[in-house]
Amino acid sequence: MSESGSVTATGPDRAQEPDGVAAGVLDVAHGILEDLDVDIVLDRVLAAARDLTGARYAALGVLDAERTHLERFLTLGMDEETRRRVGQLPAGRGILGELIRDPAPLRIAELGSHPRSYGFPHGHPPMSSFLGVPLLVRGQPYGNLYLTDKRNGGEFTEQDEETVVLLSQFAGVAVDHARRYTEAERQRAELQRTVSALDATIQIARAVGGQTDLNAILGLVAKRGRALVAARALVIELTDGDELVVAAGAGELPGGLIGRRVPLAGTVAGAAARSRQTQHLTDELNRARYEQHGLGQLGLSARTGLVVPLVFRAQTLGVLVAIDQLEDGPFTAEHQRLLEAFAASAATAVATAQSAQEDRRRQRQAAAEAERTRWARELHDETLQNLANVKLILAAGQRAAAPEAMAAALRDGIGQLEADIASLRALITELRPAALDQLGVDAAVRALAERMGRSGLTVDTSITLGSEEDNAQPRLAPDLETGIYRTVQEALTNARKHGQAQRAVVEITEQGRHVTVSVRDDGVGFDPAVKTEGFGLLGMHERVELLDGTLTISSARGTGTTVVAVMPVRHRAAAPDARVSSG
Repeated sequence: MSESGSVTATGPDRAQEPDGVAAGVLDVAHGILEDLDVDIVLDRVLAAARDLTGARYAALGVLDAERTHLERFLTLGMDEETRRRVGQLPAGRGILGELIRDPAPLRIAELGSHPRSYGFPHGHPPMSSFLGVPLLVRGQPYGNLYLTDKRNGGEFTEQDEETVVLLSQFAGVAVDHARRYTEAERQRAELQRTVSALDATIQIARAVGGQTDLNAILGLVAKRGRALVAARALVIELTDGDELVVAAGAGELPGGLIGRRVPLAGTVAGAAARSRQTQHLTDELNRARYEQHGLGQLGLSARTGLVVPLVFRAQTLGVLVAIDQLEDGPFTAEHQRLLEAFAASAATAVATAQSAQEDRRRQRQAAAEAERTRWARELHDETLQNLANVKLILAAGQRAAAPEAMAAALRDGIGQLEADIASLRALITELRPAALDQLGVDAAVRALAERMGRSGLTVDTSITLGSEEDNAQPRLAPDLETGIYRTVQEALTNARKHGQAQRAVVEITEQGRHVTVSVRDDGVGFDPAVKTEGFGLLGMHERVELLDGTLTISSARGTGTTVVAVMPVRHRAAAPDARVSSG
């Protein structure tokens, strides 16, 4: 329909007699009210108005927010070729504007006779009779129904007007109902996104409480962040000096991306890190930075993206980079809000893990230094002093004139050297017992128990390994044997030195896919929640974790200590059968 008024209608002439109009309107209204989509409601109203009045052309104009012009214009009756010739749809001037200025029904016998009519655009089909009815929603103008050209060639009647007014009233209720439903759905979707963000934040908080491994935290953050905004990929870059390190990622990532480095300067991630403000890849400058210097240069292409800084206590730790929305649309302001809220929690988790990692590094250095100091003291206080005594004994014998004195000095020197050799052998055994490599963990642990017995700690052992029961089965893998031995050694050393224990029980059992190591003592115990120096607990935990196992330490003051390690079983590669001939 043109500005002077035109619409469209195809299909049979179904204008109804007065006694059937009400039933027809109610039937149509029932169908309209069943729909919860505004666009479908408008399409049905348009078709029903044409059908009930026998109009050839029909249109429905939707007002803009100011209710001064038409924002949308739906038509029915014109074919695509005619619509193409007509060109731009009307905005609400001429006769169409009459209902905008005065929202009341308007019937015209001949469009060209109305004073506000100024004709049709080129290519527009001719139209004569006109009926316009406002569409009100909750008492406010929402749009207008326009009908032209009765199929029988006559004018629109008063009955037609009443019919369309009644239909318009039902339509207003239906549009209001559909809009309320759409708004409720929007709020429900927003609530769902909020719940998802809260769930992701809770997961990160739980990870902080139960996990301090940085790589595990980064992996969790990448997966949760990607799911939160439905991104094709999400990458975490951490700052390292004047560079960014690709530390973790989830989704569709090119091979070899993790661990790569890009400079802070000149990259969109660097801009986000410096400004502590989210950056969008839709920005032309940011896209150039991404493609030329950032992740784009490393093979991760992007149509759209969000780069959100990870900020903890005014320090930028890195950035989250979300790439491409899976629904093929751009990231919205809602996506940005969700990811920024998530990044705040993620930054706390990453900072906590980094702090724990740094603490472990310092503790390892301190433990290693303490161990070096112990060996240095052991060698200085005993071995070197004893060797100095040997030197004095031999020097005294050399000065003695009597053969008997020289022989006595030699005997004393030899005896002292034998004691020193035994002491050095004990030190070497403590560092790495030969039995562990030559005979296996069973023999090494039993020898350790014997040595502990000589130092005052009685140790009972119970060792059941698959290789002991079945000689055809290979021994445990070397690193696993070492881990078992060191766990037992550290637990027994703690029991003797710190726990003041008199007796301990060592049980090593290989069952199924796991080997379990248990060390119980009757010592004074300790509080595991209180940090202590010299117990070697950190070393035991890390050694077991490196073997993909778990370590549990149960103790309390006055009740002794129980150390339990459970590790996956791995065996050495089977040796070639010597009986197989090489020829």
